Amino acid sequence: MIPNIHEASPLEIEVIRSLIGNIWKPTYREILSEDQMDYMLERMYDTSTLQRQMQQGHVFLILSAGQAPLGFAGFEYDYPETGTCKLHKIYLLPETQGKGMGKMLLNAVAEKAAARGQRRLLLNVNRYNKALDFYRHYGFEIVGEEDIDIGNGYFMNDYQMALPLKDRFPAHSDKEKHKSLSS
Repeated sequence: MIPNIHEASPLEIEVIRSLIGNIWKPTYREILSEDQMDYMLERMYDTSTLQRQMQQGHVFLILSAGQAPLGFAGFEYDYPETGTCKLHKIYLLPETQGKGMGKMLLNAVAEKAAARGQRRLLLNVNRYNKALDFYRHYGFEIVGEEDIDIGNGYFMNDYQMALPLKDRFPAHSDKEKHKSLSS
């Protein structure tokens, strides 16, 4: 079955929560304590947090095969500055990883960002997350490190990674350049 990607509506928050329930712990169990994972899940993926993010302009894409959701991405335009799209979340069910679906989902995010005039895609990734190699292979480069205090004595020890979009989607950058020249 060919996977498809669609923009999630607020009615699909429980689909996202169900996915993260099956993805989060297998993804982080080797690098985070059980207590920290529970704390972060409760803080970042409760229904009201996801609703608030959607209301504030976060876009969520769901990747499915038929009726079965397989993963999702969450991102925000012009964050933390104009022209930068921040990829806040991208997750796939463990059994679907390594089959090209992550690339498909990331391509969808990058295309949407480029179409909105974003010049780069920015993300944070835990410094010990095996997805680091996936992002490097895709073309992201490490542009910084940060240790984010998330409360309760826990920190997110991340690399910041960036990907220029103009090289990947020149047609979108040419449109943006033309638009600014004619303004």
